[in-house]
Amino acid sequence: MTELTLAHLILNASLPVQAIMVILLLASVYSWGLILYKRRMLSLARSSAKAFEEHFRSEQRMSDLYNRVLRSSERLGAMASIFEAGYKEFQYQRRQPGFDRELLKDNSGRVMRVVMNRELDLMESSLSSLATIGSVSPYVGLLGTVWGIMTSFTALGNVQQATLAMVAPGIAEALFATAMGLFAAIPAVISYNRSTAEIERLASRYDNFIEEFTSILLRFNQPKGVERPVTP
Repeated sequence: MTELTLAHLILNASLPVQAIMVILLLASVYSWGLILYKRRMLSLARSSAKAFEEHFRSEQRMSDLYNRVLRSSERLGAMASIFEAGYKEFQYQRRQPGFDRELLKDNSGRVMRVVMNRELDLMESSLSSLATIGSVSPYVGLLGTVWGIMTSFTALGNVQQATLAMVAPGIAEALFATAMGLFAAIPAVISYNRSTAEIERLASRYDNFIEEFTSILLRFNQPKGVERPVTP
């Protein structure tokens, strides 16, 4: 009796099933690349947001923090970009005749949310690929299984006496395609759900920061910069 090793299941499958296995293998490798990339990207987004919030809440003058952001030679993260856009709009509005506080609130909030949405779009890029792999891979694997089983049972028509030992290898090879489909789909679905939840948490964090920063801009309207009161 032939031992059903992994190599045997792949090499002895029919050509269409082998093609499906190759497609699923490539999809799995691609999805794992995206998974690791997204994990690193979101981890950096979390750490940069935490670091910038600490600087933001400890800084007495927002103008000093703004200058520090401008002088930085490296990217400080999405929250720093949101802050930079909001403060730049504040400076522009301050120079306009007939300075209006409500207009400042609307314009600064709008500019910061544009930057926030752009940053979130970058984080969400390629997530649709993970969703596609997670939803389609099981069906692709099932197609390989159906094709393999059809081939196995068709071959039985050429023998006088069919036995389970004759059809078992073909069925095992066919079912292996379904296993590969699940192997590609499950990590992709888990990563997609976790990444989506993490991006939603970051979006809420950025939105809270925008509200906090806007309230500071409205409360501290001084000629030489925006001042933060010293915490008692």
